[in-house]
Amino acid sequence: MACANDSAYRGQGPQAWLLDNSTRLHLQHGPIDLLVDAKGSSNDVQRAFEQAVIAFGDILEILAAQLPILRKTYTPQNNQDFIGPVAHRMKQAIEPYTEFNLTPMIAVAGAVADHVLSNMILGCDLFRAQVNNGGDIAFYLNDESELKIGVCTSPESTVHDDIITLNSEDGVGGVATSGWKGRSHSLGIADAVTVLAPTAAAADTAATLIANAVDLPHSNRILRTPASRLDSDTDLGDRLVTVDVSILCAKEKKQALDSGERCARKIMEKGHVEGCYLHVQGLTRLVFSANSQRLIPTGYHYVNG
Repeated sequence: MACANDSAYRGQGPQAWLLDNSTRLHLQHGPIDLLVDAKGSSNDVQRAFEQAVIAFGDILEILAAQLPILRKTYTPQNNQDFIGPVAHRMKQAIEPYTEFNLTPMIAVAGAVADHVLSNMILGCDLFRAQVNNGGDIAFYLNDESELKIGVCTSPESTVHDDIITLNSEDGVGGVATSGWKGRSHSLGIADAVTVLAPTAAAADTAATLIANAVDLPHSNRILRTPASRLDSDTDLGDRLVTVDVSILCAKEKKQALDSGERCARKIMEKGHVEGCYLHVQGLTRLVFSANSQRLIPTGYHYVNG
């Protein structure tokens, strides 16, 4: 499909339309909803948008056709033949974490964003580009640009409690947020875990894992229910997911953050994450790699509990 200048493409299947006087692109097909932004000359931006539309066209059909495989726990022993670049990105994102018994679906939102971004920047001289898939964001920065990322203490919040400024030297190309209040189910009690990583798929995977680890497994202050009761199509099956968290004391918050930090540091040791913010009921923990201390906001004060 093609994207006309200021008119919307409306029809069966994938849809694309331009926003804000053609400065942003909206792509939607079924549950996939992307906001695409590019900065550069008008010709380069138009070409980038056209390439994004083409890359987006068959994503959902290809993924839907192999859902039985993508919803199975991945192990090297049952290594399946995944079809299409998005599924391969999902597989690549979870391969370092086989001990967690993951399905490739954990990385689907970030992988879709990465795929569209990688195609839209081909042959285009862009200053900056980003693809936002429901808060999982893939982005490109040239050597002269920077990107400011707002960090919220909860997926429900519209207030940016901190701003991170990124440039091309930081090794970050993706950001994702997960938590029990977000759009996806969580096994933990983090209000939000925001992760910075080289790709959106890597950030998506790590954010989910770390958010799951921010937990008090035996606390009676947490209400959980089988994921299948909330969503019959979930790949989590009957695993217990968090649906409510009562007010916790400072000791309990610290214990949950400690658990999340241990998980975050193990993931950082694998070299797949540059930094993350962990939030539980007003307390925040920052975990950054030795090479990414610059990304901690100047003068930032946080409470460990």
